[in-house]
Amino acid sequence: MLGHHYTHTFLETAVASVNAGCNLELSYGMRKNVFMHIPQALAMGNITLQMLRDRVRPLFYTRMRLGEFDPPDMNPYSALNLSVVQSPEHRNLSLEAAVKSFVLLKNIQGTLPLRARDLPSQRLAVVGPFADNPRVLFGNYAPVPEPQYIYTPRRGLETLGANVSFAAGCGEPRCQRYSRAQVLGAAGAADVVVVCLGTGVDVETEAKDRSNLSLPGHQLELLQDAVQ
Repeated sequence: MLGHHYTHTFLETAVASVNAGCNLELSYGMRKNVFMHIPQALAMGNITLQMLRDRVRPLFYTRMRLGEFDPPDMNPYSALNLSVVQSPEHRNLSLEAAVKSFVLLKNIQGTLPLRARDLPSQRLAVVGPFADNPRVLFGNYAPVPEPQYIYTPRRGLETLGANVSFAAGCGEPRCQRYSRAQVLGAAGAADVVVVCLGTGVDVETEAKDRSNLSLPGHQLELLQDAVQ
């Protein structure tokens, strides 16, 4: 609310939030967050002790219902480890969810799907800043997975036995420095070119919006070079 000029200070924000019924603050990384001013607001009489109890009660009720205060051996999820979470059944379900979430805008001349049995005889080029950079593949509020479980487009195609050549063209999504020769060298000798473009949290995230919908930096030029 402070950032939107609804209030002028963290103290005002704390008072307005608690009075409005807000009992949670997302303040990760803030050494002195908004709700740290609640004691001052209480001392000044802007909020009451009973109001604080009313706000806190549902938080602890929810945590109790979730079993946060139960002994670990009472929680069935405590026994789960990577052998379960990364089991073939779970990985196959994740793969199915990923495949079914794709949106195909055009399929000129039936280019897709690429068939695994044909890949060993084809030359594939995977190009772009998202082609083989695990760090940029995750969006805002995403978990931090173990590196060995991250499959970039390049790594995924190589596991299928494809003859893959790779060229990032630019090392990060902003694509300020672009190597046209890299992309032309990889794409020019390929039967199929997979171009991996986008934004990522380096370009847009919460509180950091883009001013337009254009591809960042030289990414459009990279795409045009790959098509050419």
